[in-house]
Amino acid sequence: MLTERDIRAIAAAGETFDIEFKGERQRQFSDTELVEAVVCLANRTGNTNGYLLIGIEDDGSITGARPRHEGNTDPKRLQSLIANRTRPSLTVLVSIVPVDALTVIAVEVPSQRSPVGTADGKYVRRALKSDGKPECVPYAFHEMQSWQADRGLLDYSTLTLPGVSWADLDPLEFDRFRRAIRESRGRGDSSLPDLSDVELAKALGAVEANHEVRAIRVLGLLLFGREDVIRTCLPTHETAFQALSGTKVATNDFFRWPLLRIMEELESRFRARNKEEEILFGLLRIGIPDYPEAAFREAVANAFIHRDYSRLGAVHIQWHEDRMEISSPGGFPEGIRLDNLLVAPPRPRNPLLADAFKRAGIVERTGRGIDTIFFEQLRNGRPAPSYGRSSETNVVLVLPGGQANLDFARLVAEEQRLQRLLSLDELIILNEVWGEREVNTQLAAQTIQKTESETRGVLQRLVEAGLLEARGERKGRIYHLSSTTYRRLGENAAYVRQRGFEPFQQEQMVLQYARTHGRITRNEAANLCQIAPSQAYRLLHKLLENGHLQKFGVRKGTWYEPRA
Repeated sequence: MLTERDIRAIAAAGETFDIEFKGERQRQFSDTELVEAVVCLANRTGNTNGYLLIGIEDDGSITGARPRHEGNTDPKRLQSLIANRTRPSLTVLVSIVPVDALTVIAVEVPSQRSPVGTADGKYVRRALKSDGKPECVPYAFHEMQSWQADRGLLDYSTLTLPGVSWADLDPLEFDRFRRAIRESRGRGDSSLPDLSDVELAKALGAVEANHEVRAIRVLGLLLFGREDVIRTCLPTHETAFQALSGTKVATNDFFRWPLLRIMEELESRFRARNKEEEILFGLLRIGIPDYPEAAFREAVANAFIHRDYSRLGAVHIQWHEDRMEISSPGGFPEGIRLDNLLVAPPRPRNPLLADAFKRAGIVERTGRGIDTIFFEQLRNGRPAPSYGRSSETNVVLVLPGGQANLDFARLVAEEQRLQRLLSLDELIILNEVWGEREVNTQLAAQTIQKTESETRGVLQRLVEAGLLEARGERKGRIYHLSSTTYRRLGENAAYVRQRGFEPFQQEQMVLQYARTHGRITRNEAANLCQIAPSQAYRLLHKLLENGHLQKFGVRKGTWYEPRA
């Protein structure tokens, strides 16, 4: 429950996506307006509670709420009003917060799992204007479907399409599906190729049928539909392949074909453009492509599986000179964020379509295609993929290209030859250490999106494998590449620069500094030796115990002088 202090802080900060002000300086807001404002807050993205604050103007000034019930405001009656005039009935918490001689009515609106409307059928939702300020806008039906799909409450691919019949499906696409299974090297469902077209469609859930086909689902049209029918009955389905060189567009093609046909076309174009560089590994030659084919395949399949088919817009595959971008309409499903992408359970927006892709052998049966994207990119000496440009309306994957780190790719290949298969977590940490030169446990945990205890286990395995070394103690422990790893990467001198000085050398540096400048502090010692402040403290304490230094001051004002 909000307090006076909370109200003042919120008013000073201004309206947000989760907080709405309703001032009553000019007039009292009607019950209808109040209910619509509550519905608007209920229909917003996010899992936190929202607040409608009556008695605060748009500019944040607190003018107080007018009484609603015989000279005062009864919170219970206001709660009942909102419950009775919303569908489904919405339970809110109303409180009266005194602010000086005024009162503010605070209506706490919980996050909802399904769209909420007023009793007379009006639906509005919370949105942001172009200037970033919140507003209430009409809530369209297709947006409700998208909202439910984000939360796993609706599978759009299961919806039936009125006016579409079995004759609108292409027999050649059924053959293409069977061929995909046979060429999947055991990844697909081997029980499907021998089925008839109708039985195959039933097995995948592409049609609604008992004995006879009664209706065609969105999935059926996506997998087997004729191009002209797709254009007419599923206009949101579109895929673009664009090759860009600076501001020039070399290729700009759009497809409204069934998904497996598009996959084959994109893979053909990918192979034609994808160049490969070879490295010698003993007597073997290992190819390092511009982009790993397995990562590309998983990325495109994920774009199709997770896209929002209720939104207009195409899945875009853009081939730039230094990167590839794959984007699809619709944000991340509920619960998926940038900081948990690698560990969150699989949550496809279109589960039936995801299952069909798995049974065709197109994607991993485990549903962890994102692991494949990261693993293939890193083991080929490329920077890690990035989803950082994604938004609420689009998911954007960037696969960095450019010159590969061939030495890193050779190191991974050598580990594989020695039967030491690096895990994804180990590859991510090695790549981070290679780029940043060192990591601590906290940074490594953020990078692989695991707990610190799990991360310490990964770091210890890398130390035991001789790939990393550790220095420092406890929270000050730092990990960097080992001398053997630097030698294998052809950077012997880099190890000496990174490893720093031995303890006896650090002691001599501290003593020389103290003699030259007359004194030294803990921070100065840490900067001088390039160690953590806690390690500098222990170094100074050792010199103090050995009689080389004497201590003056207390706490942050402590300094050390050389003994005469």
